[in-house]
Amino acid sequence: MSAISFLLIFTGVMLNATAQILMKAGTNAVGQFAFSLENVLPVGFKLATEPHIIGALFCYGLSVVVWILALSRVPVSIAFPMLSMAYVVNAVAAWYLLDEAFNPTKLAGMGVIILGVIIISRA
Repeated sequence: MSAISFLLIFTGVMLNATAQILMKAGTNAVGQFAFSLENVLPVGFKLATEPHIIGALFCYGLSVVVWILALSRVPVSIAFPMLSMAYVVNAVAAWYLLDEAFNPTKLAGMGVIILGVIIISRA
């Protein structure tokens, strides 16, 4: 895999992970809400104007463009499994930025993911 291909995949993974963290920060800012017909517009407006969610949607859109560029250079059977690295990035970022739980079980799972990505990328 060329350096540019790796950079595109890495950028796509990081944009996806950033979008997830921003989305969670946005929903934290809005708070819990019930799904009901009465609150579709007020909650929809809150969500549509929440800066973290707007940033998340921007990251998602940009990640699609980057991902298309990556797929034009790398077989999908190699590129797609590398998206699982977003879980590792998200778990660490959620622990660091959002004070979410981090425990040995998650660490072991992340190790398995990393090992799997290494094995697939060498195939």
